[in-house]
Amino acid sequence: MNKEEMKAILSEHLARYRTRTYSDLVRLAESKQIDTFEVKGASGADYQIEIQFSWDDKPQGDIRVHGSIDECPHRPLFGFLPIYVSSVTDDFILSPQGAFVGE
Repeated sequence: MNKEEMKAILSEHLARYRTRTYSDLVRLAESKQIDTFEVKGASGADYQIEIQFSWDDKPQGDIRVHGSIDECPHRPLFGFLPIYVSSVTDDFILSPQGAFVGE
């Protein structure tokens, strides 16, 4: 488990959403979309990333973009079961005016 690698990978993926407009994120929040990615870290570890979009307080208000990354070990006999050994999370909040909240 390499938490620093996990933080860096998650930060890189969240940065892509930080460049999106408020209206783009509204569409994702309203559709309750969840983006998932499988990536391989420089260490060779396999990770699964999940990005969720939701209203932080009320509809048409601030939008929270929440990301999590999990390290998934390979288990040949239990490959069909998601068994996570470690998780890192991070998020950001964007206001309707396009400002990042709390930063």
